[in-house]
Amino acid sequence: MLHDPTDPHPPPEPTRSRAGAAKAVAAALPVLASCSGPQSTFTAAGSESESILHLFYVMLAGASVIWLFVIGLSLYAVRSTPARDSARIGVRLIVWGGCVFPTVVLALLLYWGLEKMPGYRRPADGPRIAVSGERFWWRVAYDVEGEPGIVKSLPTGGVESANEIWIPVGRRTEILLGSPDVIHSFWVPALAGKTDMIPGRVNRIVLEPLVAGVYNGVCAEFCGDAHAQMGLRVVAVPEAEYAAHVAAMAEPAAVVSGRGVDAFLGNGCAACHTVRGTPAAGSVGPDLTHVASRLTLGAGLLENNRENLTAFIRATDHVKPGVQMPAFGMLPDDDIAVIANWLGELR
Repeated sequence: MLHDPTDPHPPPEPTRSRAGAAKAVAAALPVLASCSGPQSTFTAAGSESESILHLFYVMLAGASVIWLFVIGLSLYAVRSTPARDSARIGVRLIVWGGCVFPTVVLALLLYWGLEKMPGYRRPADGPRIAVSGERFWWRVAYDVEGEPGIVKSLPTGGVESANEIWIPVGRRTEILLGSPDVIHSFWVPALAGKTDMIPGRVNRIVLEPLVAGVYNGVCAEFCGDAHAQMGLRVVAVPEAEYAAHVAAMAEPAAVVSGRGVDAFLGNGCAACHTVRGTPAAGSVGPDLTHVASRLTLGAGLLENNRENLTAFIRATDHVKPGVQMPAFGMLPDDDIAVIANWLGELR
């Protein structure tokens, strides 16, 4: 209804204000919700992430102090009158308030931040794990000995797995990082900062989880079509559970004969994948020896179950566009089901 301008009682404006405030709060909710969760830098669960979060809050406080002081000084300068304030006071305000004060605060923040840096590079006292970033998944090798390199994306030695990294709680685990193709970036926000994975180079990062749990990781450097779908899971467990997991990963496949193995080998899957205990010894794709024990499929993309295994085999490029594995939709449904059922038994 249109308001009559001659009406002495106009509609109250606060209603609009409340509606606008409600819209602003609703728009802010997704942003606020993103500040927590298994992939949030504000949910610190590692020694390095805790230190980085602390550093952020201190830097934010320092920046806020400088901002408030400078804004207050500006308001004072705008509202002051030349008749009341001499030129000498104005110069002092500019020199001490606009130059000296921000410089001192920034210098203290810089000193405090640099003093924390050696703590990020403390030697590791836990296992050494090699991780190779590939398009678009993660090759993992546990308990790497010596001074390893990464040759043709394959970490030297160790117990191989993919897309999931188990580490012990309370121990500093050294992660050796490399890539055979393009630059990737290894980032588990809840545990530590980012480290690039550069072809022809081995970089290092140390993860020290303080709380047991499953933490999401991502590739933080654009690497191709499926970059946004290149995730991983880091599983932090007590040290005894970690040792038992690695020992189990070193064993051959649980089922090494039957229709599933025959269909897997007969349709060329062994050209790219390894299943220890069978003739399958491909090194192009992920090791599938214990694929059913992993939490996800497709590098963190899907929940690991038979239905998703079947869909991934039948229409790989549809499920994860840009992935290098070809789709096998041309196979009879029975063959796909047999292969998926067999892979679902490999724990």
